[in-house]
Amino acid sequence: NSLNDYTCTCTSDTTIKKTGGPATCAKDECASSPCGTGQTCNDPNQSPSSTGDYTCTCSNGVVATGGSATCTNDECTSNPCGTGQTCKDASTAANSLNDYTCTCDNDNTISQKAAPAVCSNNECDANPCGTGQTCNDPNQSPSSTGDYTCTCSNGVVATGGSATCTKDECTSNPCGTGQTCKDANTAANSLNDYTCTCTSDTTIKKTGGPATCAKDECASSPCGTGQTCNDPNQSPSSTGDYTCTCSNGVVATGGAATCTNDECTSSPCGTGQTCKDPNTAANSLHDFTCTCDSDTTITKTDGPATCSKNECDKNPCATGQTCNDPTPIPSKTGDYTCTCSNGVVATGGSATCT
Repeated sequence: NSLNDYTCTCTSDTTIKKTGGPATCAKDECASSPCGTGQTCNDPNQSPSSTGDYTCTCSNGVVATGGSATCTNDECTSNPCGTGQTCKDASTAANSLNDYTCTCDNDNTISQKAAPAVCSNNECDANPCGTGQTCNDPNQSPSSTGDYTCTCSNGVVATGGSATCTKDECTSNPCGTGQTCKDANTAANSLNDYTCTCTSDTTIKKTGGPATCAKDECASSPCGTGQTCNDPNQSPSSTGDYTCTCSNGVVATGGAATCTNDECTSSPCGTGQTCKDPNTAANSLHDFTCTCDSDTTITKTDGPATCSKNECDKNPCATGQTCNDPTPIPSKTGDYTCTCSNGVVATGGSATCT
């Protein structure tokens, strides 16, 4: 009548016993699916007295003992890059650390691995502008340099360096010798407002360039070839007083001189005579000669020669007789004839007709 007092002892572990039935000699902790989805569970020692030694293994190899493994770890979750940057974790495996990248939102060419990127660089922090100037950096990306501006109190602006707030345009001596320069406004952005005033005549001025204090009318070469030009008064208000001088001494004022004057050009001798001007200088007048073509021994200066002399013009023949001068030249005399109506002829005088 003594029942159920028997004892079962595990041979694998004699400390595990049970009275009245079989002892529980094995306990697989994986049986309760303690690992997360997709994880592999392994209990290396299934003795009931051995607990918490099971492992959970992720598909990417991450292993945890005694509990579910953390298979992924997105390092960007903790916002390590901060505001104004985008974080990207190259590998979210739990055992892959410090492989996230921070990229600047204002310039995606700027990035930093495992740390925040330097997305801002205000060039004005180095005080690059001159005293009294206002600095502004419109784009503070580190890759944007030299775009800061320096602004003077008078509004002059320079980019990428200190501004030149004042500029006296007269400093470079734009007017030249013999003129006085005055810059009405020396602000650097006020240009071409300087005035040049002639020292020889203060009424002559020009803004933005040298005044015309002298005007040499000879500069335009108003005289003819071979003539010498001279402007005795080169004031701009003095015009038409230049002289043109020929090599033979002929002088003209206010225009080119007529250095030569061939008096024969106007045919002063007329038909049947040859004209010759021995001196064609413009100031040599009335020295031309006219020579008869019919008798070159007959000449006259400053006028036509008398190349024809008809002896019949004086009616040397008697009434009723016909006169004929075959050679009507001044050097030929007495060769005229008088002819009667009956044919009687006499030379050099009146004929005796009967």
